[in-house]
Order: sequence, then structure tokens, then C-alpha cells
Amino acid sequence: MKGTALTLALVSTPREIASQLATSTLLEKAPVASSLARAFSEAGFTLALVGGPVRDAILGRLGNDLDFTTNARPEATKKILKVWADSIWETGAAFGTIAGKKGDVTVEVTTYRSENYDPQSRKPEVNFGDSIEGDLSRRDFTINCLALELTKEKPEFIDLFNGVEDLAKKVLRAPGDPDVLFGDDPLRMMRAARFVAQLGFTVDETIVESMKRMAERITIVSAERVHDELIKLLMSPNPRLGLALMVDTGLAKYVLPELPQLKLEVDEHHHHKDVYEHTLTVLEQAIALEDRLGGPNLVIRLAALLHDIGKPKTRELIPGGGVSFHHHEVVGSRMTKERLRALRFDNQTISDVSQLVFLHLRFHGYAGGEWTDSAVRRYVRDAEDLLEHLHVLTRADCTTRNQRKAAALAATYDSLEERISRLKEEEELNAIRPDVDGNEIMKILGIPASPLVGKAYNYMLELRLEHGPLGEERAKRELIQWWEENAPKK
Repeated sequence: MKGTALTLALVSTPREIASQLATSTLLEKAPVASSLARAFSEAGFTLALVGGPVRDAILGRLGNDLDFTTNARPEATKKILKVWADSIWETGAAFGTIAGKKGDVTVEVTTYRSENYDPQSRKPEVNFGDSIEGDLSRRDFTINCLALELTKEKPEFIDLFNGVEDLAKKVLRAPGDPDVLFGDDPLRMMRAARFVAQLGFTVDETIVESMKRMAERITIVSAERVHDELIKLLMSPNPRLGLALMVDTGLAKYVLPELPQLKLEVDEHHHHKDVYEHTLTVLEQAIALEDRLGGPNLVIRLAALLHDIGKPKTRELIPGGGVSFHHHEVVGSRMTKERLRALRFDNQTISDVSQLVFLHLRFHGYAGGEWTDSAVRRYVRDAEDLLEHLHVLTRADCTTRNQRKAAALAATYDSLEERISRLKEEEELNAIRPDVDGNEIMKILGIPASPLVGKAYNYMLELRLEHGPLGEERAKRELIQWWEENAPKK
């Protein structure tokens, strides 16, 4: 890196500095790019690192996924990658993209192109181009209209729209008319929100105003593409910024309508917490506790974002002042399932997030620390594998500014976790089962498999939850007594 520092000291313009940073970072972190460029050059084609990877290389955060652009058509690219890469795939061939992997580096090589949407179509119309300048001009934001041409005598840095200057200023700006930008591919509006969340950039006012005008056009984009972009936004370092941009521009109305609906009206007689601001704060606080879950976690972020979406539908004004939201966790759980299905989330994620929304108020019945061991067992049993997630969500859901109240709630939850830990040491709380299983029930009672066995099992499970481990002899006595009272009459 000493050589890089010396080189940077000798150059004078931001563009030259950016060029040196991008080149040195690429060679240091992804040296395989040189051999790929050589393969394309020897075949008579150009190759340039392009877009996000160039931006990230300048910022010193280049990853193992690299995007390239070339004048080679997809079939020619495929032939080159078949020789160069360890493996290739062609799922994006219709859009001019062939992907490959060499070692731990994944590359996507795309033919120069332009694309636009038919007003009624969900799929872009792809046209191949002949110049990198044309390819860059169709990209979304100036900070992504950057390229590092690798097949010339020495790498050539290309910045047609002052992207380096915008990168330095931390501003998101369009290379042309943003209405055209978002009209061609409406998903770019979500990308704007995602870049705000990822990079902490401000957004040029022309983009904000265009997003307000064009927001409804996001409805022509497939749910799968919206799903992928939303995940990237949510898993960013500061998703609050991106979500706020979506709400402020009206984009969220079409992607995640439950979020802006949390902006409930408050009158002078019926005060309640600002549910929208509360939700974004809960999301931030859940992210701050993610180390308990092993790091960034999509399920907890979705649960924090959606935990109160049942409130608008359950809001009732209390005579004399105040507001209630009875059973908003039940309604919210159902709404969560519906929204995540519409956004094409997988069944496991839908199940986990909706269950956390359903359970997020359960702790409040423990406010005085008066739960029985039975109640603690049921809390653990209902959470199952999501117990640690529930711990994080419940703690994050405390957003009161009253320090004394916040400390009391934290201490109470500490006591609940301590009781859970103690019971785990005494019992197998992680897998609560009756003292006798189905086979033992049939053997003890002398009955074949039937619905009666299930009823007996559930009864024994309730005893286990209520009293803890019964032991073999007591369990057998309890089962026989139950049978005497519930056996079918002959």
C-alpha cells in the first residue's frame, strides 16, 4: 500500500485519485480480474469493471461479486468464460449477462446495452449497444456511471457524469432526466432508497420530486424484483433512511402500504405514541441487538418493521381520552402473512415473522414479574426456535424516553430471561414434551393408534407445562386416571 500512497500523492484531481484507488483496490482484492481482461483482449473484445464495484473499489470496500461490461455478445462471452471460469451459468443471458465463478470471485459480464419498459410491461426490453459510453448513460445514478476499462495498455478510468464528485459529496444524482430514468426502470426508485440506506447519502431534490411523480409506476415491476431490492434495503447499515425516503415520496404506498398507514392522526383528546416513528426506532434498536442473533438478521428486521401494523385497523378512541389497540398483535400477524406473501417471501420467513408479530406483546403480561413457572414454560414453548428473536424484539419494543420506566422494563425482562435460564438447567425447556410419548401411551392404555392417542398426548403435554417433569410413575398414574374419565363408553 506504500506504493499506492506515493502514487496518490503525485496526482492532483479527484478523478485521478479515484482512478488510482479503484485500480489498486481491484488488483489487491480481485487480481483474477486481470486474467479475465486478458482473456477478452486476446479474443478481440473490450472488458471494463463497471457500476457498483467501481464505486466500492474507490471506497475501499470491494467484495467478491464483480460486474463487467463488454462489446462481446453473450455467446462470445460464454465461450470465454467457459475457458476462464471454474463454472458458469446463463440465467441472465436474455438480458445479455453471463455469469461465472473462479475461486471465491463471482463475475457477471454483460454486453453493452440499453433497456426500457413498455408502459404496461413488467419486463424490460433489452437492446445491445456498441459503446461503453452508451452503456453508462443508461445507468441509474452518477455514482454508478463509473467504469474501469481493463483491456487497454493501462487501465482507463471513465467518469462521464462527474460521479466521483458526487461520491465525494455523498449525494445521489441522476445522469439525466430522473423521470426518464425511473420511467425506463421504476425499480430504480427503490434502488435510490437502498443506496441512501447503504451509503448514508443525501438525495438530489430532482430525484425526490421525480419519485413523488413516478411512484405509482413501481406497480409494473414484478414482485420478485421488488422483493430482492427490499431485502437489500432492509439489510443495509441504516434501513431507516431508505424506508423514510420511500414513505416521504409515496413509494411505500405501493410497496409496503402498511408502513405509511402507521402515521395515525392524533387529536388533542386522544393522545398516543407516534406509531410510525416508534416502528422505525424499534427497527434501529433491534439492529443494535443483532449480535445476540449472530449478526444481521432479516427475520428480526422484518418483525421489528411489521410488529405494529395491526394498530390502524384496531384503533379505538376511549371516551374521556386515550386510545386502545386491542388484539393488534393478532390482526398484525395476519396482515404480516398477507404482505410477505404478496412480496414473494419464502414460507419459513413468513411463518417466523408472523409468529414474532403475534408474540411481541406476550411479555407485557409479565410486567410485575408474577408469572408462574407454568407461564414461563408456555412462553418458551410458544416461541420455540424463535425465543432469542423474541428476546431481541421485546427489548427493542421499549422506546419510552422515561429513563426510569425503561430501566424498570429492562430489569423485568432480565428477570424473565434469568428464570428461563434457570428452568432450562432444571428441565429440557428447548424441547418440552410429555413424560410419555405416543407409543408409550398406546402401550400403557392398551389402545391402537387413533385420535384418542392425540388427545391423551395433549393432556399429558398440558400437565408437563403446568407442573414441569412428572417422572415416570406419576405420569403413568395421571394418564390412567385421565383414561378412566375419558375412555369411550362400551
